[in-house]
Amino acid sequence: MNDKPNANLFCALRAAFPADLDAVAIECADGPEGLRYSWRDLERGTAMMANLLGSLELSPGSRIAVQTEKSVEALMLYLAVLRAGFVYLPLNTAYQASELEYFIGNAEPAVVVCAGRCFGWVSKIAFLAGVQNVFTLNEDRSGTLLDRAAAMSDQHEPARKNANELAAILYTSGTTGRSKGAMLTHGNLLSNAQTLKAYWDWQPGDVLIHALPIFHVHGLFVASHGALLNGSRMIWFAKFDPRAVIARLPDATMFMGVPTLYVRMLAEGALDRNACRGMRLFVSGSAPLLIETFRDWQQRTGHTILERYGMSETVMLTSNPCRPEDGDRIGGTVGFALPDVSVRVHGDGGRACAADEIGNIEVRGPNVFAGYWRMPEKTAEEFTTDGWFKTGDVGRRDARGYFTIVGRSKDLIITGGYNVYPAEVEAYVNDMAGVAESAVIGVPHPDFGEAVVAVIVPKPGAQLDAAAITTALKAGIANFKVPKKVFIAAELPRNTMGKVQKKLLREQHQRLFA
Repeated sequence: MNDKPNANLFCALRAAFPADLDAVAIECADGPEGLRYSWRDLERGTAMMANLLGSLELSPGSRIAVQTEKSVEALMLYLAVLRAGFVYLPLNTAYQASELEYFIGNAEPAVVVCAGRCFGWVSKIAFLAGVQNVFTLNEDRSGTLLDRAAAMSDQHEPARKNANELAAILYTSGTTGRSKGAMLTHGNLLSNAQTLKAYWDWQPGDVLIHALPIFHVHGLFVASHGALLNGSRMIWFAKFDPRAVIARLPDATMFMGVPTLYVRMLAEGALDRNACRGMRLFVSGSAPLLIETFRDWQQRTGHTILERYGMSETVMLTSNPCRPEDGDRIGGTVGFALPDVSVRVHGDGGRACAADEIGNIEVRGPNVFAGYWRMPEKTAEEFTTDGWFKTGDVGRRDARGYFTIVGRSKDLIITGGYNVYPAEVEAYVNDMAGVAESAVIGVPHPDFGEAVVAVIVPKPGAQLDAAAITTALKAGIANFKVPKKVFIAAELPRNTMGKVQKKLLREQHQRLFA
């Protein structure tokens, strides 16, 4: 008999459900009128889906890849994967066929779940890669996954897990265009959720407006785990609508968003102090929040946005204070290192940086991932000899302990909260007929934070059409990676060593969207 507590993340989330299982857990704000899910619905639905997965006789540690639109059933599927003891692999709904081929080939999932309208092309990729099980799940509560699960028992004993066993793999773009699967354990995710619950002072009776996608850290882990671990009701938006979200603010106490969402709400006349009268906390992350947005929000609503910093490999690392006694929320910073998380700034030679000196941000703690899927050499490269993870971000820490992120050491572009690595887009552009070379950069954008811009040099005698290149890219890569502007140029600026000077290109186009 095993007396050790079950470290399955699902068990901790389930233990936080309120005593009244018939109370509303999730209210769908933009679905069929009156559609609500009780805590009992979550308990039964996840049990039935977990039993379906269990009936497939999958190997321990099997990956379940999911590319579906946001729905409560999709959230229940995530919880069911945890419950059944398998590994959840969320995929951005914008990914195209070539991208999905790589993820499925690399992760070798035992099950793929996709939207019904995509079944034709997704199932072809999956079956060719040797996947045995492909199900559909649609946002209107239909699909073969739910059809099969409906026949299953609504009783299920959660699989026993150790804290160091894998719970999820999140793919993060690589600087060479090759995505890396960040392996997150049950312990990683639970420790971070518990830390945020305490630090953000979650209260009994808190209600969260959930308007984020659930294929990345912010919406799936930070927001969903927060509400579930607090037994809090969620007002659920499948798609963000600024006017509709503002109309529901009086019914909620918490909102989490990326900067783009705050910019879009500020454009609505209905946003004022009265609309926010019952709100307790607004959180922003996944991209830098412009100081202008920070101040405009303060002025319009009377609330100060809490900015925080994290990444796929670590979940959350730092946060501006929630409670006034812990300090002020300072715009342009990402606050202090979270309790249980260690953050340092070091120079290239491993030297500790002084206060306000810019250097490489390195972290360690129970939230730091277990490594990159099937990339032991890459994993080893990304950790220092004394065991700190090298985030690839560049920043500084002031004398008070507030961290500020100043950029990426690897040219990462963050647009609308999504990560874009220039090398990946450049690889697609450079493969096109008539293209000699390209440089992809990020420039300031008032709505998205940064916009992707491509500067392309044609081969001698070739005639390139910017609109045709954009159209071709839209068919090959996720829409958020497609350049918002394409320039055709005679040459790219280079230094004496022949390296493209992207800094000069960014300076040249920095006012493009002003």
